[in-house]
Amino acid sequence: MMKRVSIYIDGANFVYGLKSLNAKYSDYHFDFENYIKMIVGKDDLVSIFYYNASLKQEVNPRRFKEQQKLLARLRKIQKCKVILCKRQKRFTQEDEEYYTIKGDDIHLALDMLNNAWEDKYDKAILFSGDGDFAQLVKYVKDKKKEVEMVSFEELASRNLINEVKRCNFINKKIANRFFYRGENK
Repeated sequence: MMKRVSIYIDGANFVYGLKSLNAKYSDYHFDFENYIKMIVGKDDLVSIFYYNASLKQEVNPRRFKEQQKLLARLRKIQKCKVILCKRQKRFTQEDEEYYTIKGDDIHLALDMLNNAWEDKYDKAILFSGDGDFAQLVKYVKDKKKEVEMVSFEELASRNLINEVKRCNFINKKIANRFFYRGENK
């Protein structure tokens, strides 16, 4: 039986996952569109939500430009909504500047939960290995929805793995297979 599928992508978690495979890997070079087509298969894709925060142009102009290309590519994917959250400046004990993303996890959780309550999907696919989402998955399952996850084995929380119906792990072979080369785009 065909299922209605919604995808929820924790963009920051995905970046760290790719870097765990190879420091040179970047989400800018991942073909989300074709990977999603593969994992959804014959089911009905109803929505894709991508959560992240825009990089600061003044901090790293090259990475900012690459991220903007990725966001533009994602926005061109039918049914894909890009949700940009805040990037907040922080400092280490050594007074080194760094940035954290604020609000992405709560936006993702609220969207997945609200869409389950509103019966907008039969199956949710969560692109994250973050154990903080284990409780969210329990609530979504209480609404008789199926939840799968896409993650990277080294970063996947045991608690989250135990809650989802199925895990799809991205390894180097898959990352290379879905390396975005820009053809026909």
